[in-house]
Amino acid sequence: MMIDKLGGLNPLTNVQNTHRTTAKSTVSAGVDSISVSKEAQEMAEAYYLSEVAAETPDVREDLVAQVKAKIQDPAYINDIVIDSVADKILESYFGL
Repeated sequence: MMIDKLGGLNPLTNVQNTHRTTAKSTVSAGVDSISVSKEAQEMAEAYYLSEVAAETPDVREDLVAQVKAKIQDPAYINDIVIDSVADKILESYFGL
């Protein structure tokens, strides 16, 4: 008497499938890597900076309040302050 299959399974098929699975797992055990182009890095940085700019308020209320308080103080405005402000204005416009 010869038994072909046991319980509807062919024992040889299971052995062959085990060998195939083992062979596949050794091939896929390599190291994965990724490379990002220079253009993509620049775009990511530009996106990040635009997000930061969007979250930053346009006017710094604390500095505006400090300047208003200084201007209202009569002792603050003197020749030294006026000369300094004039120099900074000329420097910003003409790069002097």
